[in-house]
Amino acid sequence: MPTAILVRHGRSTANTQGVLAGWTPGVALDDTGRAQATALAARLAALPLTAVVCSPLQRCQETVRPLLETSTGLPLHTDDRVGECHYGDWTGRKLAELADQPLWTTVQRHPSAAVFPGPEGESLRAMQARAVDAVRDWNARIEAEHGPDALYVVCSHGDIIKSLAADALGMHLDLFQRISTEPCSVTAIRYTPHRPFLLRLGDTGDLGALAPPPAPPGGNTADAVVGGSTGAP
Repeated sequence: MPTAILVRHGRSTANTQGVLAGWTPGVALDDTGRAQATALAARLAALPLTAVVCSPLQRCQETVRPLLETSTGLPLHTDDRVGECHYGDWTGRKLAELADQPLWTTVQRHPSAAVFPGPEGESLRAMQARAVDAVRDWNARIEAEHGPDALYVVCSHGDIIKSLAADALGMHLDLFQRISTEPCSVTAIRYTPHRPFLLRLGDTGDLGALAPPPAPPGGNTADAVVGGSTGAP
């Protein structure tokens, strides 16, 4: 079966502002994010990619644009199922404010029980299920069109990619906050008929990300950033 190259979008304006963007329209890459997207295209240039599957959100579409511009004939497919988690009433709010909400602790410690508030809110279980279904559907389609050794890109979001990595590792969703994916990082999973193999996890090619990070919202360095690491200094 094919290898899915999961790319988190580059750093966005919401990342630098410490805001949980969710499905807010018009959230674009910042200057750093655009540079990351250009560098990503160069990193992937040597690979025989067959397709790009992308979240419909602007920050993902902008991330894959340099890759599409430098890879003639590479088809782009947009799939809502790899779009960001629907954070409901948390959407557009500051992460520092959300860290004081009781639900924050559930998201950190028992994410399989977390359901985001409001009529548009989604559970993290449902988010993972749709993302896994999407990748498995695309695996079958890519294999039928290009063979079992094909490689393709999926450009998505931090929590989506973390949940896909957890699934590939056979981890319970309650453990997925142990995974970190930086903006414009690459997580590669080779699927086989019997098991997936995690080939890369959050790879940016930049060892600077290993330096001690600033305290996250709420000041608790043991907490994961909801939506994924901001990549902001």
